[in-house]
Amino acid sequence: MVDRVSLSITLGGDLPVALRGDLVGHIQAEGLALDYDADAFTANDFPTDAPLSLYAHEVAWGRVDLVEGFCAVHGLPYVRWSGGSAAQFGPERAVFTGSGEVRLFAADEDDEVVMTMDRAMSLGSYEAIMAYFMAGDLSVPPLRFLP
Repeated sequence: MVDRVSLSITLGGDLPVALRGDLVGHIQAEGLALDYDADAFTANDFPTDAPLSLYAHEVAWGRVDLVEGFCAVHGLPYVRWSGGSAAQFGPERAVFTGSGEVRLFAADEDDEVVMTMDRAMSLGSYEAIMAYFMAGDLSVPPLRFLP
């Protein structure tokens, strides 16, 4: 049986307008909406001058691989929060800056980045601890469609 949890993802950045339909298709395939338990996402639901925030309950393993993969391929920054599944995995926050690797952070059920004492000790300084928290708190830019 697959573990299913709630999830939110916020994405932004610049995307060629020719790829808008592809993004809509991935969002719909993942069952994401503008709010938990809202109507299905449509091409008319994109925000104006803001990042796109999407939500869903009962997401397998708390991942939306189609949307996250699309963002990675096209350099769209995103932040994803996934709730935890009892005795299987804890809540996490995934951060993608638009390039490089996705960074995963332990989080709580309120989408706050948390760390263990061991992690804090391994980071070694207040400055490193604060840099860790700041890396997990990416401000996603507005989603813009460019010609």
